[in-house]
Amino acid sequence: MLAGKRHASLPAPPNRAIYARSVLTPQSGTGPSVMIKVEGLTKKYAGITAVNDLNFTVEKGEIVGFLGPNGAGKSTTMRILSCYLSATSGRASVAGFDVASQSREVRSRVGYMPENVALYPEMRVQEYLEYRAALKGVRGRRNRQRVNAVKELCNLRDVEQKLIGALSKGYRQRVGLADALLHDPDLLILDEPTIGLDPNQIRQVRQLIKDLGKRHTILLSTHILSEVEMTCSRVLIIDRGRIAASDTPEALAGRVRTAGGIRAEIRAEAGDLEKALAALPGVRKAEVEEMPDGWHGCVLRTDAEHDPRESVARLAATRGWALRELGREQVNLERVFAEITQSEELR
Repeated sequence: MLAGKRHASLPAPPNRAIYARSVLTPQSGTGPSVMIKVEGLTKKYAGITAVNDLNFTVEKGEIVGFLGPNGAGKSTTMRILSCYLSATSGRASVAGFDVASQSREVRSRVGYMPENVALYPEMRVQEYLEYRAALKGVRGRRNRQRVNAVKELCNLRDVEQKLIGALSKGYRQRVGLADALLHDPDLLILDEPTIGLDPNQIRQVRQLIKDLGKRHTILLSTHILSEVEMTCSRVLIIDRGRIAASDTPEALAGRVRTAGGIRAEIRAEAGDLEKALAALPGVRKAEVEEMPDGWHGCVLRTDAEHDPRESVARLAATRGWALRELGREQVNLERVFAEITQSEELR
């Protein structure tokens, strides 16, 4: 039952539930343990290929991080899996149901939270969730039960009577997540759920995702590697519309550390410096750049099993170089992708 009067601008919930499950059987040949199966998926926009012959699977019960730089095809893939967008070619299925020919069955099993959640700012949290549940075919007593359940799960009890437009960014994200959970889907597809949140809010959402992973399969898109390491059991990296890597967070972290290398700030002659650093054991490449104050910023690309920091310190002492910084380079996701997509070994 909707709380109060329905807003005149809002459509009435349909008589036929668009999220209700039917008696159809799966069309695809996926096994009972497979939640998502993508085969040769391609999407083109006006001649531009956003997703290019994509192939991957997600098992039931997994929390999978879906990583990629802007424009890599993450959001396009998620929209196709959520039946918001059709593919140009290829196939995709959720719980064995084809996203193109059995979209009603897929929608009943998917909870999708887009990057920018579209909410009604003039509605109160309680009435919004009741309205959205009714749109999804959750009626009567079950409507109240599901709304109460998601409010509890997403910690919305304290703001249930507040206008959505008056909520903080963190609470609006929670309302969006609660919306995705209303019909109790098997699969949650979350596109940048922590974007714009402060560190405390990020920790809260991270814990919520972990808790949800006990009952749902989750495909999580984010730019934040640390979130993936702490939340996900497996990682898919997409770049230029293709899967560039698939691995556990631990294995990916090892690759990230290799990609980042070692950073040092040294005062010495540039030519001698670069040659000497490149000759250290385990160093694949030394990059030296002069800084405005006369020092040199040095980045050493290393093999995974080597940490040359002690060798750098010893070399500086031997050569009489001044050394004011020595540590692991701060890694950003763009650097990781550059390393992964340029290395045949990691493809």
